[in-house]
Amino acid sequence: MEKHRIYSVSVASVYPHYVAKAEKKGRTKAEVDEIICWLTGYGPQALDDQLAKSTSLENFFAQAPRMNPSRSLITGVICGVRVEEIQDTTMREIRYLDKLIDELAKGKAMDKILRK
Repeated sequence: MEKHRIYSVSVASVYPHYVAKAEKKGRTKAEVDEIICWLTGYGPQALDDQLAKSTSLENFFAQAPRMNPSRSLITGVICGVRVEEIQDTTMREIRYLDKLIDELAKGKAMDKILRK
């Protein structure tokens, strides 16, 4: 089966959209970074490095230092699909991030977003 084209998209190309979506709703770039770091285990500098290298989404998640085990608590619908039912692990990781950014933009508290 051919890989979805989103896998080859760079993190650096979607990141500004995540930030813009959050800022449009009164949230901050720092909160977006916190969510990404929580999900993937990247530190702030490592995240900046991945953005500077224009790492593909597929490699960004494949190389993540430590995917947060609590990410399995992320449920709901994104792009018309239930994230917990997505079989392809890379696509599920991408959609987890999309879902977290959506929750941020909807005004959800960071403690709830980060499943604390």
